Amino acid sequence: MLEAELETAVALSYAAGTLICDYYRTEFETEEKLGADNFYEPVTAADRAASRLIVDALSAEFPSDAILSEEEKDDVETRLAAERVWIIDPIDGTAGFVKKDGDFAVQIGLAIAGEPVLGVVYMPAHGILNYAVRGEGAFESVDKGEPRRLAVSDRDELSILRLAMSRNHPSARMSRVIEHFGFRDITRRGSVGLKVSLIGRSECDIYIHPSPRTKLWDTCAPQVILEEAGGRFTDLFGKRMRYDRPDLQNWDGIVAANSTAHPLAIQHLAPLLVEFGRVPHSSDVPKSRDFSTGAN
Repeated sequence: MLEAELETAVALSYAAGTLICDYYRTEFETEEKLGADNFYEPVTAADRAASRLIVDALSAEFPSDAILSEEEKDDVETRLAAERVWIIDPIDGTAGFVKKDGDFAVQIGLAIAGEPVLGVVYMPAHGILNYAVRGEGAFESVDKGEPRRLAVSDRDELSILRLAMSRNHPSARMSRVIEHFGFRDITRRGSVGLKVSLIGRSECDIYIHPSPRTKLWDTCAPQVILEEAGGRFTDLFGKRMRYDRPDLQNWDGIVAANSTAHPLAIQHLAPLLVEFGRVPHSSDVPKSRDFSTGAN
């Protein structure tokens, strides 16, 4: 199932990774763009070039599919009318790309009827490719070598969980989460996809992101990979992410974890969310304007 789609997405992630690394080795310029949340964020020529490479190829290969890319204008009407939507972040973790710390990824996801069914996350600076198709497992290939199956851990004692958290966007609220859970083993890395990959290979157990600033392209591909590795990926309230909505923003944050720890984490988070004044977002609830934490 979806063999052609997976083959195309993997090939495009490698091609985009090569293009991105050509820029990475040079002294490129960084600009500021106004994001979908009306906050400025970094963008480079590499982001735009990688986006065009992926979007043009997918449009040619699957002309009836809709495409959403961070670096392209969102045609909302066409996207919501389509059964199949490719969701792309040409460089997830642009801050890491700009800093040249290696923590960035090419992310290509496919959602069908709002459900993520295919995901590819390629981390070119590390030579690591993660990929999954719904119902077929998640896999990792290093330096284009033989794929190995990904599987999450089974740790379920909250205080000993290994936390993946943002390297580039520390926040007071995340510090409060760490204190509340008693996390001691913490890995700080950039890119949503990269941090989720640490859970998929059992190097970390949980990723909590309280910020409302991630978008659909940050989470689509990582979600299906983690779920196929045996994990769970929801918002802070335990609600499943969907990708057939007009609003691009993940207003209710992210909790990604192994399937044993996830429900315990959601339960343990509940009093913190009350403390933070967070309520589940809906079209009937005014959008929170607290953007005190960053995108990944």
